[in-house]
Amino acid sequence: RTGVPLTVIGEALATLPEGRPPTAQDWNRMSAAWKGELDARIARLTKLRDQLDGCIGCGCLSLEACPLRNPRDELAREGAGPRLLDPS
Repeated sequence: RTGVPLTVIGEALATLPEGRPPTAQDWNRMSAAWKGELDARIARLTKLRDQLDGCIGCGCLSLEACPLRNPRDELAREGAGPRLLDPS
């Protein structure tokens, strides 16, 4: 996931007033909620990018410090998908 899901955008657009064009204040209020989530996602992806050369250099994904390591699939109880990369 790289952006804001369309369902979230639709929900935000539904809060805009009817009968007049949205103001800059309307857009700022609507988009403010997305900024924190996007910043957190950028931080996680940047950390992953910066750590990838260690995993790629080793090739086994067994290092204790590897952010992709998930022994015995412990994260499965939290749901399907890339739990370490996208905890949403």
